[in-house]
Amino acid sequence: MSTTITKAERFRKVINWFEENMPVAETELNYTNPYQLIVAVILSAQCTDKRVNLITPAFFEKFPSAGVLAGSDEATVFELIRSCSYPNNKTRHLLGMARMLTEKFNGVVPEDVDALQQLPGVGRKTANVIVSVAFSQPALAVDTHVHRVASRIGLTWRAKNPRETEDQLVRFIPRSKLAIAHHWLILHGRYVCNARKPKCPECGLRELCRYYAQQLKKSAESLD
Repeated sequence: MSTTITKAERFRKVINWFEENMPVAETELNYTNPYQLIVAVILSAQCTDKRVNLITPAFFEKFPSAGVLAGSDEATVFELIRSCSYPNNKTRHLLGMARMLTEKFNGVVPEDVDALQQLPGVGRKTANVIVSVAFSQPALAVDTHVHRVASRIGLTWRAKNPRETEDQLVRFIPRSKLAIAHHWLILHGRYVCNARKPKCPECGLRELCRYYAQQLKKSAESLD
């Protein structure tokens, strides 16, 4: 049962399950180049990928490159993204990102996590998404889904923030699987291990899951 196996064994079994049941896992954001991916990921903060994918076609038609976006203004950008969450902040981030990308990086998206984090609106999570998705580097981005699911399954222990979650996960996940592990955990959190009502009865990982074991224990105790 999940409470009796070692951490390394839990990781091995979880990875094996995902490899068998989710051999293909990738971002649900629509993009065709690194610039478009940065825009989409900035827009996706606290917003669904579905909503972002409704916004970006018109956005990329209007702003096909960072250089074009850099020459725009807040009112124009805001009008295109107003249906997403926090459009005011994201408008400023998008314009700041485009202008720095143009002025400091000659319009070329850097492939380095530290360099990417210099761009407005790009934190460590976004930077890890860019390098792993756009440049196939071994990086693991941690968002709220990854943070929650990793804790529930038992892959992390008392991680207080996304960086602690990342540090614990990369110790046990092989470098070659870091990028896809990000998508495994996100998609599992999005469609099965929901924040408020996790679908434990239909989850293939329940026998390995620390959260599920705790729920069973609570149910048993309530019957005593």
